[in-house]
Amino acid sequence: MLMQGFANFMWLLSLALIVFSGFALVDAAVRREDAYRAADKKTKPFWLIILGLAFVVNLIFDILSFLPIIGLIATIVYMVDVRPALRQITGRGGRRGGSSSDGPYGPYNGGR
Repeated sequence: MLMQGFANFMWLLSLALIVFSGFALVDAAVRREDAYRAADKKTKPFWLIILGLAFVVNLIFDILSFLPIIGLIATIVYMVDVRPALRQITGRGGRRGGSSSDGPYGPYNGGR
């Protein structure tokens, strides 16, 4: 029974890795090519190849082998480094600086 639970957990973890790398691949595919250069990151084809390989490796290999771990590292690098830089360049993506009291027309000073 314990082994069945472990196998189910590993299957769910593998599925989560597939979804995570698939999301990163689709996200990299829909970004503009010039945004990669403007953000001073590697080119769009580079990231599409790396993330595509990570996705295929996660589909084919067992999660306990080292190749899915390498793919996970590449996906994490894209998600925490490249994607925020691209979102900042393209104007999509949360706050780009400023104070928490900034409104749509500038800083809010409480009516002073």
